[in-house]
Formats: sequence, C-alpha cells, structure tokens
Amino acid sequence: MATTEQAPRTVLERFPAGAPRGSWPAEEFAAAQRAQGTDARVVMDLGSDQFLVITDTTP
Repeated sequence: MATTEQAPRTVLERFPAGAPRGSWPAEEFAAAQRAQGTDARVVMDLGSDQFLVITDTTP
C-alpha cells in the first residue's frame, strides 16, 4: 500500500457555512490574502460545517 505525505496546512480563518452570505466572506478574505502575497484558498470542512481559508505555507 502506497502512502502519500501531505504538506502541512495552516488555517488562516474560519467562517460559518450557515451565514446568510454563504462562502462570500471566506472568498473575500482569501482574495485579500492573495493580494498580499499569501497563497490562500477556501475549502469546506464538513465536520464543523465551516468554510476554512487555508494556505499550504506558513504565514
């Protein structure tokens, strides 16, 4: 069985998925981070029902 090693990820911010605006605040935050040079992206954490803004690098 082959194993894969994942790069460490840093959660920059968390946003509730049930918010009236959905993922927009998370997308806006990620865009602002990218504008500052941080490679940020939004993922959904189904277990906590939150949108997470993450980066694969240490901020």
